[in-house]
Amino acid sequence: MQVWAIANQKGGVGKTTTTLMLGRLLAARGQRVLLADLDPHASLTRAFGVPAEPAPPGTLDLFETPPRRIADVARDTPIRGVRLLPAQSGMATLERRSATAPGLGLALGQGLAAAAPDYDYALLDCPPTLGLLMVNALAAADQLVIPTQTEPLGVHGMEGMLKTATMIERSRKRALPARILPTLFDRRTRACTETLDHLREQHPDRTWVQAVPLDTRLRDAAELTAAELPHDGQQGGGADAYQRALAWLLREPPQPNAPMEMPG
Repeated sequence: MQVWAIANQKGGVGKTTTTLMLGRLLAARGQRVLLADLDPHASLTRAFGVPAEPAPPGTLDLFETPPRRIADVARDTPIRGVRLLPAQSGMATLERRSATAPGLGLALGQGLAAAAPDYDYALLDCPPTLGLLMVNALAAADQLVIPTQTEPLGVHGMEGMLKTATMIERSRKRALPARILPTLFDRRTRACTETLDHLREQHPDRTWVQAVPLDTRLRDAAELTAAELPHDGQQGGGADAYQRALAWLLREPPQPNAPMEMPG
C-alpha cells in the first residue's frame, strides 16, 4: 500500500479537495483507496455527509488503548473503491494526551500497516498545524503532496511544510519525497502567475509545471462525493487538471518537470 500525506501548514489551499479528487481518480483506475481524515475540523468527513454527532468511529479510535483496527472503523462511501476513515472532534485532545501517553507518534503508521492488505493507496488529509496528527502522517507516508495556493501566503506555508518534512525525514531515517501541487490558480491575476513562476524557479524538480485552476465546480461537496463525477464537457477545468496532476504524481521516481501547456 502506498501512503500519501496531503499537507500544508496553511489552511484554505485545497487539501481536502485534493485528497478527495486524487482518491476518486485512483479508484477510477481500479485502485482500492482509503481516505483518512486527520483534521479535527473534519471537512472531508462532512463532505461525505457523516454527521458530527453522534461521533462516528474513525481516526481517534486508532489512538486508543488498545487501538481499534481500520477495518472496524472505516466506512464505505458512494464512490466505488473508496472507503473513509472519519474524523472526530475529540481528535483535538490528542495533543494533551501525547504528553502522558508515549508511542502515539506511531499509532497511525501501525494502523495503516495492519490495513495494508486491504488497500492499494491511503490518502491522509492532514490538519494545517504541526502537531501529533501531522507528525503521524509524515512518519507513515511514502510521499508528501503539498497543495499550494498560488499566492505569497500559500508559498510561505509550503516552505514551512518542506522544512517540517526534512525534519521528519531525518528522524525516521528514510526518504520522504515531496511534491508541490499549485492550486486555486487564476491566470488573470498577476499574483498567481508570479507565484507559479516562483515555485517553478525555486523548486523545479518538485513542482508540477501546470496548476489546478480556480474552479467553483470543485466547491460542491455533494457533486465531488457522488458515485459518479458529473462531466460538463469543458476542457481545462479543475477535474481535468487533477487527472493530469495524478499522472504526474504517479511517476516513479520523481523526475524534473517538462514544460506543458497551462490549462485554459
